[in-house]
Amino acid sequence: MKLPRFGVEEWLNAHEKEALYDIAGVSIAALSLDELLAMGRQNPTDFFQKLNKKRLDYGWIEGSPEFKEEVSGLYKTVRADQVLQTNGATGANFLVLYSLIEAGDHVISLYPTYQQLYDIPRSLGADVSLWTIKEEKNWLPDLDDLRRLIRPETKMICINNANNPTGAVMDELYLKELVEIARSCDAYILSDEVYKSFAPDQHIPAIVDLYDKGISVNSLSKTYSLPGIRVGWVASHADIADRLRGYRDYTMICAGVFDDMTAAFALKHRQAILSRNQKIVRDNLKILEEWVATEPRVSLISPAHVSTAFVKFDLPIPIETFCLQVLKNQGVLMVPGNRFDREGYARIGYCCPQDMLKTALAKVSEELRQFANDIGIDKSVKTL
Repeated sequence: MKLPRFGVEEWLNAHEKEALYDIAGVSIAALSLDELLAMGRQNPTDFFQKLNKKRLDYGWIEGSPEFKEEVSGLYKTVRADQVLQTNGATGANFLVLYSLIEAGDHVISLYPTYQQLYDIPRSLGADVSLWTIKEEKNWLPDLDDLRRLIRPETKMICINNANNPTGAVMDELYLKELVEIARSCDAYILSDEVYKSFAPDQHIPAIVDLYDKGISVNSLSKTYSLPGIRVGWVASHADIADRLRGYRDYTMICAGVFDDMTAAFALKHRQAILSRNQKIVRDNLKILEEWVATEPRVSLISPAHVSTAFVKFDLPIPIETFCLQVLKNQGVLMVPGNRFDREGYARIGYCCPQDMLKTALAKVSEELRQFANDIGIDKSVKTL
């Protein structure tokens, strides 16, 4: 197995400790344990007394019954025994691909997206076709392009819904058409669903609820603001879950007693977390959009109330060079779009605390003004 360096993670690993203002990460502002317990109306003393009595053994290998029941409640067609706990969504994606893809298989992956979804199949010897998102389609890929890519022997289609880095969302009608294309060749659909759309009155179904060969991956990290506990899961139909179960033992034993307990508690009280996060996304997206409107060299196709945004910078230098200058001069960390093979863009995680977001955007503005002064850019023209 040979893998290229993971572009986004390599960037974050190299630079996140330098940042004073981190708007690179795309989780919704992380909860403290105190905040989580308060949202669940849980007395901390009672919680820790319960934890103190737990033996720190391996716990439940596939996730506790409480955890699996809470996860199954997120879906219409999934029983608790069809849920497998993993080390975040990263572990879930790896498990699915490692279990189902072999050398010589044909895989179609959305592109750009989370790098696992196309580079792991390649490393396993699969023939990977890239299904490219299009700016003119509000960052969705064209289903007719998928029809041209599909083959009778296509094994799997990999998607990320909502999309990382753009925040674009495939809605129910789009997903149903996608399912019909996959069904034409009996292909699996692996859907990384860690980013929830908080758009008003919009329900995006999980792929596992639309298709018997649909595999839904999720975690507590993005939508539920708990990236620090590293708990994710795979939800699939029974025959697929049984196959994944046989490979899972080669990738992990358990998530850990404390992490499982915290994850189950969070999912039990998920409505409180989701209400909190819907407000953060709504309010912070407005701040980002208002900032974009004031900047002559910046534009944005707004994400569908998803915690990641892909901002366009109209500059005559490479975007990574500019991001390094912003980090060095202003202390602001963004992810340059070349890490997603898109020059001229930067991924911004705008769902951090509001004070940090406002300060960070003001710092980026300061750097844009200084840059314009240095090279004589006309700042008065808004270009899209």
